[in-house]
Amino acid sequence: MSENYQMFASIVTKVEPLNPRVKRFTFQRADGQPYPPFTAGSHIFVKTNEDFSNAYSLVSATDDLSQYQVCVQREDTGKGGSVFMHDHCVEGFKLEISSPNNLFELCPSDQKHLLVAGGIGVTPFITYMEKLAQLNANYELHYGYRTPDYAHLLSHLDDRVFADHVKTYDGQDGVCLDLESLISEQPIGTHIYVCGPKPMIDATIEACHKYQHHEDNIHWEQFAPITTENGNAFTVILAKSDLTIEVQPEQTILQAIESFNIEVECLCREGVCGTCETAILKGEAEHLDQYLDEDEKAAQNTMMICVSRARGNEITLDL
Repeated sequence: MSENYQMFASIVTKVEPLNPRVKRFTFQRADGQPYPPFTAGSHIFVKTNEDFSNAYSLVSATDDLSQYQVCVQREDTGKGGSVFMHDHCVEGFKLEISSPNNLFELCPSDQKHLLVAGGIGVTPFITYMEKLAQLNANYELHYGYRTPDYAHLLSHLDDRVFADHVKTYDGQDGVCLDLESLISEQPIGTHIYVCGPKPMIDATIEACHKYQHHEDNIHWEQFAPITTENGNAFTVILAKSDLTIEVQPEQTILQAIESFNIEVECLCREGVCGTCETAILKGEAEHLDQYLDEDEKAAQNTMMICVSRARGNEITLDL
């Protein structure tokens, strides 16, 4: 079943530049009411207008629902949402905020928790660390970045609580995070979480497999669709609409459907929100989303039409 989100009219109440590429935004509801509760690792969708709706990890305290906070890295080659926020979302700007969702939950475990982050990928671990500290858990954050000003993303964490749990790697000073060595040192049973650039995620997962960490103990998140180097053209049949549509290599199924003026709800267009989940009636999907788990992908019952494609020449959908 596709995900349903509640949207809240909100106001930007504070904008803090943390470095030349990252700003921290604070939002409050326009009606003055508290936001819904959320768990460590949760994200929200920030909808600035009809064109832009992006997912961002919450970095605000889970026990203060009077506001939500996110950190946004400017991506000049992205969809445009981060650029719009950096250029236009000043204090007083009005936008919509979704209810929270969590595809990157902290596992309840007495075992060690290893957090591996790169650049802006540290954001979900800010709430992780607050929760782990409350639990008096055994955890470490290993945080690599290209320039030292990324350390400012951790600036509102209390050093008296977290300093002994954090190790940073400043690439500008030639200090690099040796993922294989780090993973090799972890006892079996450690829960290993990684968020950051795709090469870092891939290298962490590869090292986990090499040192025989169980698949259930490997967790990752990246707010970007998995891509294939060469998409192929295929046919999508919409059973309810009695339409046959050709999807070109450079198109998504969603884009091809929208070219026929058919509206399909989709909040993120990155395979994260789950709002465009559609039943597969015939054929199989090449799943490129981050919303479905591996068992759901293997079942081939539904797909996210904003990013996923047909595995073969034709697929029939319940649309």
